[in-house]
Amino acid sequence: MTITRRKFMQTSAAVATLGAIAGAPSLAHAQGTFNYKVGTNVQASHSIYLRLTEAAEAIKKDTGGKVNIRIFPNGQLGSDTDMLGQVRSGGMDFLTVPGVVLANLVPMASLNSVGFIFPDYPSVWKAMDGNLGNYMRTHIAKTGLVVTDKIFDNGFRHITAQKPINVPADLAGMKIRVPVSPLLLSLFKSLGAASTPINFNELYSALQTKVVEGQENPLTLINNSKLYEVQKNCAMTGHTWDGYWMVANKRSMEALPAPLRAIVMKHLDAAAMAQRGDSEKLAVSLQTDLAAKGMVFNRPDPKPFRQALQQAKFYQEWKTKFGDEAWAQLEGAVGKLV
Repeated sequence: MTITRRKFMQTSAAVATLGAIAGAPSLAHAQGTFNYKVGTNVQASHSIYLRLTEAAEAIKKDTGGKVNIRIFPNGQLGSDTDMLGQVRSGGMDFLTVPGVVLANLVPMASLNSVGFIFPDYPSVWKAMDGNLGNYMRTHIAKTGLVVTDKIFDNGFRHITAQKPINVPADLAGMKIRVPVSPLLLSLFKSLGAASTPINFNELYSALQTKVVEGQENPLTLINNSKLYEVQKNCAMTGHTWDGYWMVANKRSMEALPAPLRAIVMKHLDAAAMAQRGDSEKLAVSLQTDLAAKGMVFNRPDPKPFRQALQQAKFYQEWKTKFGDEAWAQLEGAVGKLV
């Protein structure tokens, strides 16, 4: 049978398409080099991006140029939920994702965000680098994602408002913006506030026009979004702590030979450890900077808030939702809650 040039080109194109659909290795992989994409929602000035950039350079050097990682900051590759879908499908290889976002796929990823459980950073790292973190990573891995051993820091969340917040009664009936997170919405409802979910890009104007009277976020976001211009008081409640999980597409990781994979994971974990130090120092300096811009700080006693949550059956509700096994892991790390 005679094969024309046109027929040959059509057949070749069809084979290439089928190969791509079947997940055939890319030319870069076939040649022994791996070009990977990392998505993140943080800005290029954020310590997570800066430390990941250092890690990418170290990985390229230690693998002799065989693994090249490019980081896309500021949500360039899509929203958090879009990027989570991409890393699952293989559209991107790595993603840093906040626990409250990952919880939409893996509910256990927000176990660390239960209210008023961590008094300080040492208690956070003891739990997240210990049995609690291991338990959560096991659940993340069940989705088919690969997760690194060390989690990045997203900081403690604090409350800003037009008035000082010292005790739970100060929140009674207050319209407070809360992200679309079932756990955080439940937390502030249990404290008597009127939890109001608003997109973050609408938050400044909502505070300015008094659509809401307060909000809660880490100091980095309070500063970067200039919320100090429309909020006078900041209560250092530290009501929840959240981190950024580094997750990876399983096929992308399995394509790497074991020695290269070990190098990648080593440097990503080192980046997380360095970023934690950056974040803790920044939390201190930002308070000074924000005070200089006119924001007034106070540090409420967390005990009345925990008591209010216990009376509202908040901890009991979330024990039921997470399950006895998960709750045992949590209380093993932070002490009795129910």
